[in-house]
Amino acid sequence: MKESVVLVEGVEKVYGSGRKRVEALRGVDMEVKGGELVAIMGPSGAGKTTLLNIISGIEAPTEGKVTVRGIRVDSLNERERRLFRRVNIGYVFQNYNLIPSLNALENVLLPSLFSEEDLSERAMELLKMVGLQGRWDHLPGELSGGERQRVALARALLRNPPLILADEPTGNIDTTQAGKLMRILRRIAREGKAIIVATHDPVVASSCHRVLRLRDGKMGGRM
Repeated sequence: MKESVVLVEGVEKVYGSGRKRVEALRGVDMEVKGGELVAIMGPSGAGKTTLLNIISGIEAPTEGKVTVRGIRVDSLNERERRLFRRVNIGYVFQNYNLIPSLNALENVLLPSLFSEEDLSERAMELLKMVGLQGRWDHLPGELSGGERQRVALARALLRNPPLILADEPTGNIDTTQAGKLMRILRRIAREGKAIIVATHDPVVASSCHRVLRLRDGKMGGRM
C-alpha cells in the first residue's frame, strides 16, 4: 500500500477582516500518496496557489491541519518551515524563476548554494533526464519557454525531495512543450514521488492520475 505523503484536513484560509474579508480556502480536505500525480483544477482565483503555499509551509492556514510525511506543517515556526521546505519540497513556478545571468546548470544548482555537498554530477544527470544535456551552458534567454520550465523542474528535483508542487507549470509554454513536461512528471511519479499540479488546463489535468476540482475555495469531487 502506498504511503500517504500529503494529508490536508479542514483547511481554511482567510485574508483581511470585515468588508475586506476574503475566504480563499473553505474546509479543504485532500490526500496524496507516493507515486501519485494529482491535478488540482480550477479557474484563476479558485485558491490553487494558496493551497500549494499552505502545503509547502510558505503560508499558514487560518484553520485546519496539514501533514506532510508525518510532519504537522501548520504547527512549525518560520525557521522550521524553511528547513522543512529545503528537505521535503520541490517547487515549480509558472514563471520559471530562473536567474538570467546564470546558465542552465548553475540555475539547477541554486538549491545547493549554501551546501558543502557537490551536486554538479546530479544536476547534469537531471538535465539529461529532462532532455537538456546539450543545453547546460545556455542562459535562460537562449532557451525556449519549455526548456526553461524543464530547467526549473530539474532544479526542483536537485535535492531529491519526496514532494513536487507545480503551480501552473504549463501556463507559459505551448502544447508540445506541455506534453513533454507532463510525460516527465509521470515518469517522476513512477519513481515514487508525490506530485501536485495546479492547473486550469483540462489537457494537463487529463495527464494526471487523479483530478480534484477547486472552486471558490472549496474542493469538489474527483474526476
